[in-house]
Amino acid sequence: MISLSVMPVLPRGARAAALAAASVTLAALTAVPAATASAAPTPVRPEDRAGDHLTLVVRHAGPGRDGRYELFCHPESGDHPDPAGACRVLDANTQWGRDPFAPVPPDSVCTMLYGGPATARVTGTWAGRPVDARYDRGNGCEIARWDRMVPFLPRAGAAPGTPSWTTSRTSPWQHSPEPA
Repeated sequence: MISLSVMPVLPRGARAAALAAASVTLAALTAVPAATASAAPTPVRPEDRAGDHLTLVVRHAGPGRDGRYELFCHPESGDHPDPAGACRVLDANTQWGRDPFAPVPPDSVCTMLYGGPATARVTGTWAGRPVDARYDRGNGCEIARWDRMVPFLPRAGAAPGTPSWTTSRTSPWQHSPEPA
């Protein structure tokens, strides 16, 4: 219920201050019904989430590894096989002033090892910055760059039937096989 009162005659400055205070009070009273009407939060849609969201496309890495995966971090979610492990390795590789997705510098001296045909492309947002990175296993430097990102990227070189991407025994995404 809103009550009105008659304002006594006040000096010019005091009257302006009293009117300003009354208008603030009136605005607060009219905002209360709107706030109580929307008390239940709306569900968060993936496109509404702020923060770290990456899309990973893996090709030629083998069965159970190839595909398109969504990953959200802080908190971890998505259809990536190991969101907690992936976010943990991304956080560990993130350092102030350095891009965790930076390519191998062009003047690097790399061993001429071939790590297989696997490729990956990462797009999205990490630490508030856009990401568009490509990975392959074409030489020793690229292999090391890939391996630093496991389990965000699948572990390469696993024997057939060996889990490749997670910290659990049942998922195909892990650093290395766990003892039985």
